[in-house]
Amino acid sequence: MPLQNRVTPEGAIVATPHRGTLLGNRGGCFHRDDQTLKRRHFASTQWICCVLEFKNRHRRLMQPGLYTELFFLDEATALAAGHRPCFECRRADAEQFAHLWNAARSLPGRATAPEMDAVLHRQRIDDTYAKVISRGTLAGLPDGAFVRTPHGPALVCGGRLWPWGFDGYGSPVPAQGGIMAEVLTPPAIIAILALGFRPRLHPTLIASGNRAA
Repeated sequence: MPLQNRVTPEGAIVATPHRGTLLGNRGGCFHRDDQTLKRRHFASTQWICCVLEFKNRHRRLMQPGLYTELFFLDEATALAAGHRPCFECRRADAEQFAHLWNAARSLPGRATAPEMDAVLHRQRIDDTYAKVISRGTLAGLPDGAFVRTPHGPALVCGGRLWPWGFDGYGSPVPAQGGIMAEVLTPPAIIAILALGFRPRLHPTLIASGNRAA
């Protein structure tokens, strides 16, 4: 049986045999000793997105009392769920993200991890732990953002909407610019994408000749 450790763009954590391309966590341990999840699906406000391999570290998943390891289809998925790049294993990406965070607010230098985490936590879940949703026109969204559609989450990229799935992206449809959409990606991250942050995308989309660029 697969573990419940795969994150959707909605921020839900589900069990699926499909593998992700990136690792992450939500600030600590929120699983039981039998590797099932507790009711609250985070341990702190520090939600990060990491590479799968770093300094040859190896560990058994969901060890008692240790991090609850999570997996994402790609970085756009992680960003939609409210995760940010890790400052340890993805230092360059995290530094760029933090500088763009301040640039979006006309501030010098880069933001600190706790500053970003505090804002992101308010923008990703509410007091009932439900996903926070914003609204915007498709034309106003940058590549790399996620929206809800009647058929499920979809990635905005290259003027098209790419249906999300556990094994990759499906066939795209044109994004009708004036249409209002429910936006899954937190507003603070939308601002960073608009300033040029390019998330790592799944090979199914890259192979089609499209990237968030």
